[in-house]
Amino acid sequence: MLTVALAKGRTVDDLLPLWGSAGLPLPSDLDDTRALVFEVPWSGFSPIRYLLAKPADVPTYVSFGVADIGVVGKDVLLEQQKEMYELLDLDVSKCRLCVAGLPQDYDRRPERVATKYPKLADAYFRSQGQSVEIVPLSGSIELASVIGLTDRIFDLVQTGSTLVANGLTVFDTVYDISARLVANRSSYRMKNREISEIVRRLNQAKAVRGDS
Repeated sequence: MLTVALAKGRTVDDLLPLWGSAGLPLPSDLDDTRALVFEVPWSGFSPIRYLLAKPADVPTYVSFGVADIGVVGKDVLLEQQKEMYELLDLDVSKCRLCVAGLPQDYDRRPERVATKYPKLADAYFRSQGQSVEIVPLSGSIELASVIGLTDRIFDLVQTGSTLVANGLTVFDTVYDISARLVANRSSYRMKNREISEIVRRLNQAKAVRGDS
């Protein structure tokens, strides 16, 4: 059996059309149940077991070999730096990892930064020659700047509508982010036939999308 860990939320929602167009089997009740584990047959190959996990947990499942492969955002991979193979940029769930704040704070030297990505934020500001206090938060990062807790946020931006609605603006784009297919190193060797077939089919589906 091949075990696939998928990041719940927007990543899996954006992935499913590509996964389906690649002819890869999916459980019929994925959207209609609270179950977190699904098993489906795959004609000519080993069955697939899907695990629905929090995005931050997908690299852990893959690196420890609980899952053979996984799909998760590049932002999570950059922050955690787990040992695994990154096989494919899936070109879905695209967004940007940005520095943002109130327009009037643009020329002000940053002192405190709110983020879900403390390692990446610290590395970025050090690269700018700036020593800042990192304030780790887990949700509604924009609020930290709006109420004056921090003078910068370091967070994902998709359309920018949430920033605009809260009077914030992007100061710098640090990374372009998208969902990636990753593999456990041992699984890539032991289950190469199945994993290589998934990569081949996804590449084909991406090419068809690009031509349409």
